[in-house]
Amino acid sequence: MNKNSKIYIAGHKGMVGSAIWRALETKGYNNLLGKTSKDLDLRDQKLVSDFIKSEQPEIIIDAAAKVGGILANSQNPYPFLMENLQIQNNLIDAAHNNNVLKFIFLGSSCIYPKLAPQPLKEEYLLTDSLEPTNQWYAIAKIAGVKACEAIRKQYGKDFVSLMPTNLYGTNDNFDLKTSHVLPAMIRKFHEAKIKDHSPVQLWGSGSPLREFLHVDDLAQAVVFAVEHQLPEHLYNVGTGKELSIKALAETIKEIVGHKGEIKWDSTKPDGTPRKLMDSSKLRKLGWTPKIDLEQGITLVYDWYLKSGR
Repeated sequence: MNKNSKIYIAGHKGMVGSAIWRALETKGYNNLLGKTSKDLDLRDQKLVSDFIKSEQPEIIIDAAAKVGGILANSQNPYPFLMENLQIQNNLIDAAHNNNVLKFIFLGSSCIYPKLAPQPLKEEYLLTDSLEPTNQWYAIAKIAGVKACEAIRKQYGKDFVSLMPTNLYGTNDNFDLKTSHVLPAMIRKFHEAKIKDHSPVQLWGSGSPLREFLHVDDLAQAVVFAVEHQLPEHLYNVGTGKELSIKALAETIKEIVGHKGEIKWDSTKPDGTPRKLMDSSKLRKLGWTPKIDLEQGITLVYDWYLKSGR
């Protein structure tokens, strides 16, 4: 691909899409295309089809999705399943029908079985049952992975799926009802700090193990996929490092400067006990993450303070 190639980033205003946009711009790509959800409803098949036919992008990067944490997934199973299916199916089918040269589909590590062997390898997909609290989102993303694999298998097109581990970074969602664990903790500890270091209550036992990837590192993986024809259809994208939710809380507490108590609500669900990705396939091809967790959390907390959220 040359730097003038037209690249459409679906979801370009979100945390992932905006990071990809910044990364591509930094590399000199100057023909980037984005549409807000107000300008283009990706759930509408005809609108998406007409848009792709009119614009004729050479590359589509699907960073658009309805996302949220355990609470949001549990309370809204139908939209998490149906809206994600609509968004990705419309984009994948339009890309196929309009001879888009490359399609990069972004998903999540939650596509893997709840109790799969660790670390999670790409071949563990569909070998056992999913985590119940986010199965609706996971099933939609699995369908997207298989659709891209089917197009690749039947038509030989360069459709590839990247499955990142838990993401955080600039433009993250800090709404306590819909956010993921890391940004939710940043907000809780910050708000407790400015309220005389009041106690912070967190869900679960703190024992589950999690891996976190800064969104700018994922963006570099997407740039790598743009610039290379990857030999397989599915790649994990992670750091290979994990820590307990309790250790994450202590790290964020220290970075934020909260001096109060942490209270764990063991009546709330923990989710999957462990979720570590094996990202060796992509690493062997040449991609590697650069931002360690403490540095990344510090960057995000600084951004959170400046953003006034």
